[in-house]
Amino acid sequence: MFSRRDDPRAICRFIFEGQPLEAKAGDSVAAALLAAGITQFRTTPATGAPRGPWCLMGVCFDCLVDIDGQANRQACQVTVAEGMAVRRMYGPRP
Repeated sequence: MFSRRDDPRAICRFIFEGQPLEAKAGDSVAAALLAAGITQFRTTPATGAPRGPWCLMGVCFDCLVDIDGQANRQACQVTVAEGMAVRRMYGPRP
């Protein structure tokens, strides 16, 4: 559906669920994960249903992830950074 233009921006390396990934510098965490083919970011507290980015503008909260040990971060609102560690959120918040 979406495609990236070839762009000279610097590459940024980060970790998702223990797996090293690369992103374009300046991308949001959500954009970087989607570009890597990752669509499930969390599960719902009530049923455990998978959720991923929906609005990509900070309104829906379906893109909540743990970033560098800080839970409940909106992946669409955080810029990916070199060495950042990102994990899925499972169930209710801690």
